[in-house]
Amino acid sequence: MAKKKEKPVILITNDDDITSPGIRNLVEAVKDLGKVVVVAPDKPQSGMGHAITIGSPLRMNRMNIFGDVEAWQTTGTPVDCVKLAVDKILHRKPDLCLSGINHGANHSINVIYSGTMSAAMEASIEGIPSIGFSLLDYRYEADFTASKMVVTKMVKKLLEKKMDKHLLLNVNIPAVPVSELKGIKICKQAYAKYEEDFDERLDPHGKKYYWLTGEFINFDKGKDTDVWALQHNYASVVPVQFDLTNYTLKKQLEKSKLFK
Repeated sequence: MAKKKEKPVILITNDDDITSPGIRNLVEAVKDLGKVVVVAPDKPQSGMGHAITIGSPLRMNRMNIFGDVEAWQTTGTPVDCVKLAVDKILHRKPDLCLSGINHGANHSINVIYSGTMSAAMEASIEGIPSIGFSLLDYRYEADFTASKMVVTKMVKKLLEKKMDKHLLLNVNIPAVPVSELKGIKICKQAYAKYEEDFDERLDPHGKKYYWLTGEFINFDKGKDTDVWALQHNYASVVPVQFDLTNYTLKKQLEKSKLFK
């Protein structure tokens, strides 16, 4: 008698907190594709990047908010969640780590600051294939229908084949109805950033405080970027790596013998 194939273990986390609509929709999109375990922050952690908690204790509580899906909330960062999940909850590496679905864009330069993508990157560092999903809609009542379709399609396809253990994908989905979504496009990260400013204001006591503002500017006009794809109603998929070495510059410096 053939041995029954075990379901793949899928770890889910995010940076918007465990009660956000985005993570609930992510769970719903993949709960039939494997054994899903959720470990997510107990409060919003947007913009935390790859921060870890080293100066204070971390706590975890079991939550019953996704039906039959095992779920835990932690006091830590998104990266802490991945570390705790592997070491203290799963006691093994999951077959896949999914982070999101984030409320708001994580395309272009946003990947550097993103708690969503840092959680996925931490998993990739640990040899766990991972994907970060983001919807270009910051509203709490955002429509995740198209996002769920993209998630299910991508995860199903990836689970059908042997994945590189360091697979790391940054996926952004435009805020459009399913009927207007043109498809999924493999892209490069656009050279785009925020031209930032700090808005100076006064609190009720007359003391100054500052609110970060800015305008998003795309300097990359290519049609192979994530920004272009999203502007034209494609879901963008950017393969990401945690090796930040600039190999072209490395060769130039070696050839120039500048520091000899």
